[in-house]
Amino acid sequence: MRMRYEDTHKRIVRGGQIHTDLEDKRREIAERGKKLGLDIKSIEAEYLVPEEINFVETPAVRDIEERVLLWIDAGYPVHIIGPTGCGKTALAMHVASKLGRPTVWINGDEQMTTTDLIGGYSRFERQTLSDRFVHNVYKTAETMEATWVDNPLTLACKYGYTLVYNEFSRTKPAANNVLLSVLEEGILELPTKFGEERYVRVHPDFNAIFTSNPIEYAGVYRPQDALLDRLVGIYMDFYDFETEVEIVMAHTNIPRKIAERLVKVVRSLRELEDVGGDGIAKPGTRACIMIAQGLEVLNRYENEGIKRICADVLTSKVRGPADYERLKSKIEEVVAASIRRTKVSASGSDEGEGEMPDDNY
Repeated sequence: MRMRYEDTHKRIVRGGQIHTDLEDKRREIAERGKKLGLDIKSIEAEYLVPEEINFVETPAVRDIEERVLLWIDAGYPVHIIGPTGCGKTALAMHVASKLGRPTVWINGDEQMTTTDLIGGYSRFERQTLSDRFVHNVYKTAETMEATWVDNPLTLACKYGYTLVYNEFSRTKPAANNVLLSVLEEGILELPTKFGEERYVRVHPDFNAIFTSNPIEYAGVYRPQDALLDRLVGIYMDFYDFETEVEIVMAHTNIPRKIAERLVKVVRSLRELEDVGGDGIAKPGTRACIMIAQGLEVLNRYENEGIKRICADVLTSKVRGPADYERLKSKIEEVVAASIRRTKVSASGSDEGEGEMPDDNY
């Protein structure tokens, strides 16, 4: 009996099938997701819904919140601009939670590129095919399959999520050019893709909220005018005294009178012309929270403790030892002045001013 060549020299295949129908692959991925218990709803609930922690709503907060919601309802993306530590990000996430859609997050910086916004090919799968026709002779063929991964902007555009782009103006303008067609024509272009997959039609539920520091801050770029023309800018400053006190108390368990005093100290330092040297940002509400949390751990609220904790928090941005000593001296003056103001307020007159013991508050 004569044997065929194919029976004695069987083809050996290593790796998966090279050619796979696109629809079959999509079904395979969906089935694999089901086996792992993954679906879009569970992913959204686990990773995309913003979590609000101790958010405080006062009349001042609600005023800005309503302005942001007004423009979003009108169909415009909103750009919240304000000093460091004034609560821009917390407000943006709070507004996003009210829109009833999952939220994706981008944090801008100088190194960000368009790929960081839209996604790219992050993994290559290698498949090998070996054919043995003659003893010790092999024919090998390899193929590489690229796997595309969506980044936040693409996810938001595809599925109608809310995009919160924090520190928007810290990204170089060229990286943000991709936003122009998203906000104007409702089309996201994926430059490294081909054919129909190159363009994503923006979902009607897509919304965007941007936050930035003012242009004069270090490390901030001026976005291109063409992009700014498509955004509604809302400038916010530090909140009023009562709102800052409420925010501090929401994040800590310190007594109200201590919270009020800390806020007075920080607001007094904020009003000084020079705090720690040229280009140093004024201390914001975040600084109030940090000081209060430090005192809570210290578990002592005497004046020396307040001075020390304030110095640790507020001198983190100074340029050197000389600026540190200068700011530390200003902190001591402001803390001492807050003692005198509290004494006068309690007595209703100037009598006894300065007589309160330094460790008695």
